[in-house]
Amino acid sequence: MEMEDGRRVNHLPPGFRFCPTDEELVLQFLYPKSLRLPCYSNIIPELDLLRLHPWELDGKALMSGKRYFFFSQKMENRVLENGYWKQLDMEEPIFSGGSGKVGVKKLFEFYIGGAPFGMKTNWVMQEYHLCNWGTALSSHYPKTKGIRKLDSNKWVLCKVEEHKGNAQSFNCSDEDGSELSCLDEMFLSLDDDLDDISSSHFL
Repeated sequence: MEMEDGRRVNHLPPGFRFCPTDEELVLQFLYPKSLRLPCYSNIIPELDLLRLHPWELDGKALMSGKRYFFFSQKMENRVLENGYWKQLDMEEPIFSGGSGKVGVKKLFEFYIGGAPFGMKTNWVMQEYHLCNWGTALSSHYPKTKGIRKLDSNKWVLCKVEEHKGNAQSFNCSDEDGSELSCLDEMFLSLDDDLDDISSSHFL
């Protein structure tokens, strides 16, 4: 978000929460970003995933509660100067009502050190991808039909959080009593493995 004086503010005002569903993240943010459409995507900043360790996101990514949101360019290897993001062997499709599959989310854990012998931390990331350019997506934006695929495979949307070993979900929606997805349940099962890891190891 940008103030009148041009300063960028990445923390929401008191009382506000940014808590979109997976479907909303894909359709209302990632898809317009990929097509360079005027929409809400400008409230989420663009960051270089390889230049920022997860504990350096404060003040740079959009922060809501303890979650950080940002766009990053799609890449094969997520290796930073002092660590790396390791992908778990599970992906979850994202559907939009009767429109079909519109995206996919992938789960990562952050390790300090060099692969494959790094030390696992409490930091985790969900990465959102567009996966179906066609009727499922264009039906939400009819005016984009026939437009050249612009940045469709360039951008991903990242959601990062440091877990403390409690029973909170990575998604906000469960606070209202909704069911958790398979990937979110898997995410929660990681808590037992993270109890003995302190953020003091990498601050």
